[in-house]
Amino acid sequence: MFNIGGGEILALLVVGMILIGPDRLPNMAADAARLLIKLKNMAQTVTNEIKDNLGPGYEDLQVKDLHPKALIKKHIGDVIDKSDLDMKPKPRIDPEIL
Repeated sequence: MFNIGGGEILALLVVGMILIGPDRLPNMAADAARLLIKLKNMAQTVTNEIKDNLGPGYEDLQVKDLHPKALIKKHIGDVIDKSDLDMKPKPRIDPEIL
């Protein structure tokens, strides 16, 4: 998700130990984890409220579907797929071969 490797995580832990100290680091990590859980719950609540307010037909709505690029890509892709079916030349048999 964040493209952070093992070495980078280790470096962050070392910097955290130096700046915060080994005695307060576990409490800070626990506070950070609580904050992330709270943010995740808030995001889920907002997503559920959006689904409820949109009404029937949007039960399977995903948040990433609301991103403008994804919306445009989906609709342009549908149009391109439909036009490809209409524009493909139909195979013809050459009468000289028969």
